[in-house]
Amino acid sequence: MSMLTPPGMGGKYRVTGKHYPRMRRPRGHRRLVLSVVSAVVVLGLIGWGTVQLIHVFGGTSHDAAQGGRCSARRGHDVSTRAGGAPADAPVPKPSTITVNVYNATPRTGLAKSTADELKKRGFVIGKVGNASAQYNQKVPGPAILLGGPQAQAALKVLGTQLSGSSMKTDPSRAGASNVDLIIGSGFGSLTPQQNAGAALAALSHPAPAASASGAGKKGC
Repeated sequence: MSMLTPPGMGGKYRVTGKHYPRMRRPRGHRRLVLSVVSAVVVLGLIGWGTVQLIHVFGGTSHDAAQGGRCSARRGHDVSTRAGGAPADAPVPKPSTITVNVYNATPRTGLAKSTADELKKRGFVIGKVGNASAQYNQKVPGPAILLGGPQAQAALKVLGTQLSGSSMKTDPSRAGASNVDLIIGSGFGSLTPQQNAGAALAALSHPAPAASASGAGKKGC
């Protein structure tokens, strides 16, 4: 009896000879796996090729649409600035701006001396006097620059002459060249003329700056 014959079993079930039974995987299972893998690879190649064809033949319309969006964005940036002024509109010269100077402090003669200095710097002087009750002794900073919605550019030009001043818009006020300078308790003096001139030059000829929103966008 062979050593491989289980106990209690007769010779009928004996394993004899030099060949023993071996377990093998069904060949059909291997073929099925290979067929599935091949099908997945073929479908992937077909999909990739389709995407490339769409990109090649549809690139013109995509680029045109992208160019249209970029042109519209650039047109919007050029057409307006903060305050609604056209981006390519020239900054007004001091000689075209009329400044009304009002003193909101108890210090006498402050409005007149300030108006005289602004006149030397090329501004046209309008009214000079004490501030109205709305602002009298109620302006803690150096000054308030007041103008209508169309006078934002004029206010910026006037702002170069007095650092630390705040700008305020009066919606009911018309005109683009008539503004008020309301002197507050924090006022010391106008910005030195050399510094004010440099600030005005920078306002008139700003250095080009890259748009943060357009960074990294192809074609814009």
